[in-house]
Amino acid sequence: MISLIIGRKGTGKTKILVDCVNDAVKVSNGNVVCVEKETKLTYDVNYRARLVATDTFAVKGYESFYGFLSGICAGDHDITDIFVDATFRIADNREGDCILAFLKLVDNLSEISGTHFTFTLSADEEDLPAEIMEFCQKIN
Repeated sequence: MISLIIGRKGTGKTKILVDCVNDAVKVSNGNVVCVEKETKLTYDVNYRARLVATDTFAVKGYESFYGFLSGICAGDHDITDIFVDATFRIADNREGDCILAFLKLVDNLSEISGTHFTFTLSADEEDLPAEIMEFCQKIN
């Protein structure tokens, strides 16, 4: 399952994401991971969540990003939730077709691994391909 937090820059997406991470840590029977572009959320995210900065691992582009997320899932079968902040900044690509293809891959990864994914997207919902909402849930 994939959830999306959608809105323009400055609309509080990261705050919502942090609240979701901290809530997940309280109820998860496994591990919770928070992925961000650079280390900024260290003091906001509960210490029991694994915080990972993609810049540390030179992740850039949707293929690299998908491989990174797949590796996280493959390396720990107890992950229940993965939260991702600044999706477009990590992938360095805002094209609708690219995000759609990426999210379809992640949806499949979610089913295979049993992991729930939540992404923040800095955009208006109207600017995203409508097909995304067929398999993703908006939570804000």
